[in-house]
Amino acid sequence: MPESAAAEFVIQAITLDGKPFRPSDWAERLCGVMAAFGGDHRMQYSPFVHPITVDGVRCVVVDRRLGEIEPMAYRFLVNFAKDNELRVREGRIEERTRLAEVQRVGDTA
Repeated sequence: MPESAAAEFVIQAITLDGKPFRPSDWAERLCGVMAAFGGDHRMQYSPFVHPITVDGVRCVVVDRRLGEIEPMAYRFLVNFAKDNELRVREGRIEERTRLAEVQRVGDTA
């Protein structure tokens, strides 16, 4: 059985040499660039870019589909990680991403 491709990648707030990345709200700021106003007149993170915390480390999850939808935004995020020498790891595989989307829709119903 072939291994599924990662549907996303995760930018971590740890530099390649193991130091914490600052400022501490960098993930929210970066995701805020991609945010938009929702129907409730509040800012909402893009479904393709959102902040998370994993084991106490702030991270930004980037859905790889963004590269097809908004290539410039995708390159900006990839270059942000490179320019700041941040660790990047693979995220969820496509099947887990679909399950998460189904669960999210079920939570709002």
